[in-house]
Amino acid sequence: MKTQLRWFRVPGLMFLLCSILSVRAQNPVITHKYTADPAAMVYNDSVYLYTGHDEAAKDFHYYDMKEWLVFSSADMVNWKEHKVPLRVRDFSWAQSDAWASQVIARNGKFYWYATLMHGSIDGKAIGVAVADNPLGPFRDALGKALITNDMTKATAISWDDLDPTVFIDDDGQAYLYWGNTVCYYARLKDNMIELDGPIHTVDLPDFTEAPWIHKQGDWYYLSYASQFPEKISYAMSRSVTGPWEYRGILNEIAGNSNTNHQSIIHYKGKDYFIYHNGGIPTDGGSYRRSVCIDYLYYNEDGTIKRIVMTSEGVDPAD
Repeated sequence: MKTQLRWFRVPGLMFLLCSILSVRAQNPVITHKYTADPAAMVYNDSVYLYTGHDEAAKDFHYYDMKEWLVFSSADMVNWKEHKVPLRVRDFSWAQSDAWASQVIARNGKFYWYATLMHGSIDGKAIGVAVADNPLGPFRDALGKALITNDMTKATAISWDDLDPTVFIDDDGQAYLYWGNTVCYYARLKDNMIELDGPIHTVDLPDFTEAPWIHKQGDWYYLSYASQFPEKISYAMSRSVTGPWEYRGILNEIAGNSNTNHQSIIHYKGKDYFIYHNGGIPTDGGSYRRSVCIDYLYYNEDGTIKRIVMTSEGVDPAD
């Protein structure tokens, strides 16, 4: 909420009118650039929003993505854009495609897991960058990819190693989830840049891509994009490694965007569902996407209510 003061004049008199205006985020929340594949991180009472950057021209019908963007907010409504924190060219082994990513904090450092096209090994790959600050600058932590297509054989496609998400469990063990058509996961070592054991698969109905892990109470949630055009579905478990019980659709196809990619956070007492659509008039679409934010609500049994996608967005968090 905010207060607005206005002076009004009538013959011989002037009145000061005080009115209370309701301030909400308007969806999409970023409108001066096309943003996609949102991954939000709560850190030190602020939210950091990491996104891809769609740069495709209107007559270019595919993804044109060379860099990632970062925004910060203290209220989920007003977002400040910061200097570009990471680009494809920051990975010497990568060829193109700054696709979906996620940043997570651990031991005073910030680790960025990102999808790229490998320059010499066929297919998509996952790299890791690191920084001492959530805004960067980030640098390649390995000098090579963490995950490459020759490491995952559950499907014959070359693009199954994408959309990384990392979750640190209550015991301090970190897990990396990722995948396309097949959902993979593996433990990470404490240094966050090496796998700690074998790669496993997760059996999920209609899994396409975009896994995201979060926890609420005693329940773990694995949400993901399903089918194509993509909806977001989810499963629940009492363990971060499953078994997972499918619980249905979380939100529907996001307007005129074929893809759907979510992150879920708890911030200042409320739960948020952050996603993208093609909602910027009149040139938004599958290759010019935009980040949106709406509320997420739980039922008493721990299941999640169907997401209501709105144009109005959310109220300022305080």
